[in-house]
Amino acid sequence: MAKKSILNVLVGVLSQLIVIGLGFYIPRLIILTYGSEANGLITSVVQVITYLSLLEAGVGAASIQALYKHIGNNDKSKINEILTATSSYYRKTGWYYFIAVILISIGYPLVVSSGFSNFTVMAIVLLSGLGGAVNYYFQGKFRVLLLAEGKNYIEASVTALSTIVNNVIRIILMLNGFDIILVQAVYFVITIVQIIVYQIYMKKHYKWINFKTTPDYQAISQKNSVLIHELSYLVFKNTDVVLLTLFTNLKVVSVYMMYNMIFGVVERVTFTIRDSFKFALGQKYNNNFPKFVKMFNLFESSYISLVFALLTITTILILPFMRLYTSGIEDTNYIDVLLPLLFAGVKLLFNARLSSDLVIDIVGHFRKTQWRSILETSINFVLSLILVFPFGAYGVLFGTMVALTYRLIDIVWYTNSKLLKRSSWITYKKWIINLLVSVIIIAVTKQFDFMVTPHSYTMFILDAAVLSVTLVPLFFIAGLWLSRPDAGMLQEMLGPLLAKFKIRKAGRQY
Repeated sequence: MAKKSILNVLVGVLSQLIVIGLGFYIPRLIILTYGSEANGLITSVVQVITYLSLLEAGVGAASIQALYKHIGNNDKSKINEILTATSSYYRKTGWYYFIAVILISIGYPLVVSSGFSNFTVMAIVLLSGLGGAVNYYFQGKFRVLLLAEGKNYIEASVTALSTIVNNVIRIILMLNGFDIILVQAVYFVITIVQIIVYQIYMKKHYKWINFKTTPDYQAISQKNSVLIHELSYLVFKNTDVVLLTLFTNLKVVSVYMMYNMIFGVVERVTFTIRDSFKFALGQKYNNNFPKFVKMFNLFESSYISLVFALLTITTILILPFMRLYTSGIEDTNYIDVLLPLLFAGVKLLFNARLSSDLVIDIVGHFRKTQWRSILETSINFVLSLILVFPFGAYGVLFGTMVALTYRLIDIVWYTNSKLLKRSSWITYKKWIINLLVSVIIIAVTKQFDFMVTPHSYTMFILDAAVLSVTLVPLFFIAGLWLSRPDAGMLQEMLGPLLAKFKIRKAGRQY
């Protein structure tokens, strides 16, 4: 398990860095080539299309949770029964996905005003959505199995390679002045190639899979409850962009999405690390609960420290980076002192709670916690709708922070009291210590006007590296200090790997 987890982290983070690096260049190139309105249009379309993943959300998470136990016991018969039920659901709902993409492509130009023709907007929606629809129909069931087995690194590798090819071709097309429709068409073509790669891998390594066995629908019976959670999450996640699109303008959306993109880097890295260990915790919960609690406590301490460290560094660096990144862009002002603080608060409240939320997923308490998720989304939507008119982006971010604060308190209490049978204070102490470290560091760097305006990306990267190497250990020392009773678990997990490394090293010496 430790070897798979480490491999997941290394491949996952490396692939994310590649994707992120190219991802930063693409929006700037779109803005310079087609204007800020084009960037706002594409990002808002992607956000709307994201809602269609709701079709997968329920059965995907429910299937993964159901598979943990049987993968741990190597029960291939039961695994096939669950996958057959999962496959049946994907086939039935796959057509809904296609129809939804077509309907959105027709309706979107009628709802959102822009400087582009209705045909262009329609084509962008179709090309952005059809790739996901095809991937959903053919690939969803295989992805579920890979994630439950802890083979996140397979998905990460394929995604990274596909993204590199996709973005390189798009960059070449934009630099040569091709139409924006053709640029978006590249994504659809690459998605088809990606599906073929998955099919080849699964046929080679999973010859024992049989989708003609009797489906175990009971194993995924909580899919509707999971769907409610995911619906709430997607509404929650996209409320800000939708409201800004409807009640402000696409330039405001572009500014919002630019900051969201940068903070999203942290979110993607932390998601990757969290999911890299999820399978190990999920399988351990089903066969050794006391050890699971120790593993989770160590994971929680490390994870919360990592989130605080990365978000603190991002808060310090974001304005210097934004000044460098948007130099030469004059149609909209992207420099805003307040937005980084609001985004940092939102991302911190959401990401650092995911360690507690992980336990709810593993245990499968989807139905018992669904009303809490609905309440969080309702608070966010109502407050953001009220505040978007007088305060714009500030208003929707503040509404999101209020909702997240409620849900953080609720999730930490539920996970510790109901599932782990321990005091919530164990988790809250980790939050308080890391928050104090974060506030002190940000206050000190503000006093010295750290990296106000870097002169080049090279200078920025070097200064950012020095800052990261200095600050990240401080947060981990604080986190692991609180988790020192379970520090032996770290040695237990890494011991076999270190022993193998020593044996190989000794072998090479002879």
